[in-house]
Amino acid sequence: MEEITLKASNDKHFTKPIDIKSRYDEKQKEKIASASKQFESVLTAMMLKSMNKTTGGLFGDEDGYGNDMFDTIFEQEIAQKMSATKSLGIAEILYRKITGENMPDEFKFRLSSKLNPIKVNNTQVPADATKVKPSNSSLERIDKFNSHIEEASKTFGVDKAIIKSIILAESAGNHKAVSTAKAKGLMQLMDSTAVDMGVKNVFNPKENIFGGTKYFAQLLRQYSGDLKLALAAYNAGPQNVEKYNGVPPFAETKSYINKVLSYLEHFSENQS
Repeated sequence: MEEITLKASNDKHFTKPIDIKSRYDEKQKEKIASASKQFESVLTAMMLKSMNKTTGGLFGDEDGYGNDMFDTIFEQEIAQKMSATKSLGIAEILYRKITGENMPDEFKFRLSSKLNPIKVNNTQVPADATKVKPSNSSLERIDKFNSHIEEASKTFGVDKAIIKSIILAESAGNHKAVSTAKAKGLMQLMDSTAVDMGVKNVFNPKENIFGGTKYFAQLLRQYSGDLKLALAAYNAGPQNVEKYNGVPPFAETKSYINKVLSYLEHFSENQS
């Protein structure tokens, strides 16, 4: 297999803007973002191949049977993962030079991760717990945000019923809600969490839902899909889940988990 030698460079090749004669619609912009991301992935694979020449390949034996083929497969897979998680910034540069705009965060999330739905477990309300039902008024409020919830669900791989249940438990669908602990918006984001999740305006329903869902998706993956542990971490903090090696013995946290699971049961019984 012919080796590709890659010379490192800066972004000077991208400094001359492409002459834009027409504006792009959203679908065209998403295609441009996707192509830019694919280019970055290919370039990353070329960089890995160039680096691997110094070690004789990932398998350490250039003459081994089929090793060149396996090297290529692994380089491509690693490149895709690198591009998805720790972007080199090349895709964003290309997108900006072509469209004249910064790549929207929702494109970055959707195109980088291409997340499959997260499989969750431990979803049953404890037998000794008191089930609660959402009020009709709160259900009507969250219906206004269905499009944002649907988009966040597809982007981060979290079931929309879980997102709705968290919103109901956190704010009852009030996008202007502020808790005594200064958690804000539909999914009650603390300022530090909002910053970490890239949320600029916590009272903007879409930004809040995206930020809260992104954070909860991280927690679900951290706890291998265990819904109760992820909810406990969302309510009481991951540090307390680690400290007690499970759901913390806090009445508020236990009540919160039961409330979310009760709402989730409501949505499963009333497919919406």
